[in-house]
Amino acid sequence: MRHDGRVPADSAIRTTSLPTDRFLNRELSWLEFNARVLELAEDDSLPLLERVKFLAIFASNLDEFYMVRIAGLKRRHSTGLTVRSPDGLTMREQLELVTARTQDLVARHADVFLTDVAPRLEEEGIRIVRWAQLDDVSRARLREYFRDQVFPVLTPLAVDPAHPFPYISGLSLNLAVSVRDADSGQAHFARVKVPNNVPRFVPVGPHDKTATFLPLEDLIAAHLPQLFPGLEVISHHLFRVTRNADLEVEDDRDEDLLQALERELARRRFGPAVRLEVTETMDPQILEVLLSEMEMRPGDVLQVPGLLDLASLMALYDLDRPELKDDPFVPATHPRLSEGETPKSVFATLREGDVLLHHPYHSFATSVQRFIEQAAADPHVLAIKQTLYRTSGDSPILNALIDAAEAGKQVVVLVEIKARFDEEANITWARSLERAGCHVVYGLVGLKTHCKTALVVRREHGSLRRYCHIGTGNYNPKTARLYEDLGILTADPRVGADLTDLFNTLTGYSRQTNYRTLMVAPHGIRSGLVEKIRREARHAAEGRAAGIRIKLNSLVDERIIDALYEASAAGVPVDLLIRGICALRPGVPGLSERIRVRSIVGRFLEHSRLMNFCNDGEAEWWLGSADLMHRNLDRRVEVLLRVAAEAAHRELDDIFDAAMAPDVRCWELGGDGSWTPRGNADYQAERLRRIGESAE
Repeated sequence: MRHDGRVPADSAIRTTSLPTDRFLNRELSWLEFNARVLELAEDDSLPLLERVKFLAIFASNLDEFYMVRIAGLKRRHSTGLTVRSPDGLTMREQLELVTARTQDLVARHADVFLTDVAPRLEEEGIRIVRWAQLDDVSRARLREYFRDQVFPVLTPLAVDPAHPFPYISGLSLNLAVSVRDADSGQAHFARVKVPNNVPRFVPVGPHDKTATFLPLEDLIAAHLPQLFPGLEVISHHLFRVTRNADLEVEDDRDEDLLQALERELARRRFGPAVRLEVTETMDPQILEVLLSEMEMRPGDVLQVPGLLDLASLMALYDLDRPELKDDPFVPATHPRLSEGETPKSVFATLREGDVLLHHPYHSFATSVQRFIEQAAADPHVLAIKQTLYRTSGDSPILNALIDAAEAGKQVVVLVEIKARFDEEANITWARSLERAGCHVVYGLVGLKTHCKTALVVRREHGSLRRYCHIGTGNYNPKTARLYEDLGILTADPRVGADLTDLFNTLTGYSRQTNYRTLMVAPHGIRSGLVEKIRREARHAAEGRAAGIRIKLNSLVDERIIDALYEASAAGVPVDLLIRGICALRPGVPGLSERIRVRSIVGRFLEHSRLMNFCNDGEAEWWLGSADLMHRNLDRRVEVLLRVAAEAAHRELDDIFDAAMAPDVRCWELGGDGSWTPRGNADYQAERLRRIGESAE
């Protein structure tokens, strides 16, 4: 290949059949993503509490993986379906491979904490101790705490012919207790739930630079005789259950979606158990009881060395020990949105040209949030329309929308109440918005609305002008400080016309499928991207400049992967920056020699979706909400925006070039599915530095 990105004109698009083993397994690929998170916890060059944070993130990620992905595999396997995954594995084979890999990672996760992180924490004065390690003074203090704060909320539940086996809630910690009646000598089984509304790590004493904690389950275990007076406590064992939490809401046109979702949320509490976590010291007889009563199999058991539920370690990360964390950063206001310390009118700025935002480096509060707040307060604004997928509990944007409605503006909000694990919060916000006079809709039947869009209509000099925001991340000021995302603020009338058409589709009966500046799923993104990938292949075959660069959370869709394979065979260089799941095999001779895949996992969650096509020197950049997965392309309303401004093109080039630089710390994917760490330069830290300098 020549240095100008051109290839010899005799290169041709391959038309022969592609190999059957060309896809990687998506579940195993996700586990390898979580393994990369674990590698950050293992990295002793990171501040200690940042390593604790990554331990907690690993555990939390794995919980959700079991609640959704593994639950789905188990459900399909139980129905007897013989459908194989695209990589050729049966449901049973996938479950066996996932279980084995998970057990390896869980053991490694526990080992990192027990043998490395916990001793280092102790050196810094942060200790997690067991009851046997406490002195008499500490025990006396904790006995009072137990009596006043814990004992009243505990409910020991017996299991016998008069007391059926109790319901075990998902992700709760529980003590399986064996007790003996002194008179009859008969042993009994009981369960004590560790309350989740009491801190998991109980402070042993006052702390500033030092902090000692006792796990709550240890405190309860030490006082079990008080829960079973007159009985001998023989043993106790900690366990934790994960349940299927994937909602299946039937979109029935004759039923209120809100009511259907609320009913399904109530059912989710009682989803089938899919994972049983136990300590290594679990009594085999007790384990047998648990498996039998919860209708689980030995293959559902994960043995965990040490503490269960290390997601709770996030409580340690919250300690006020700044010397053990990354240096704090203050997001910079985009230089075009302020004059010194004085905020500028977002509307006046956008009349001068588009603004490309890169969060969290650019402040969400002084850009997107300010855009909605200024619109709500501006007497010339007539209407605000917005899609909301996830937001925070105390959202300034939602408050601004409520203020706008109460001021008499037309406010239309599409609240996606099926956003996984945010369903209850979104239902609450939907009702608050309705009470304030907002027009609230819940999207299209059979689809989730995942796009991130906002439209403001303003009267100016006797005519109407539309201002827009389209982004890759949620309208959530909290996650906007933690997630890397991109967004465009624009007054481009073509984008305004497209968003008007889109909102008419979302709120009415319009069936618009063609747009000027957008690709919209479920009708337009897959076909649009495949066409652009094939255009690059044609250009390469003709000896013209060609190239593809894509940044995503996940790449799974087989049609798009096959198109990328064909482009590679035609001579197109393909660079993929995939944070999480990647089912494509790069660098395979005869299949994907020209495809390179890397992953960046770091301080900020790389969350933006970005596509670049060389197009024989007339580059196209697209950004938006869609990952390249079946759910995004077939079962969601997603939006990709073609970025028009040349200044934004240069900035996006710089972002991608920096992320793909040879010395950047990353992991590169091999054709066998293995990820190899490379480089040591911190891309995110460099981006922070450059944005900070540009804002000064």
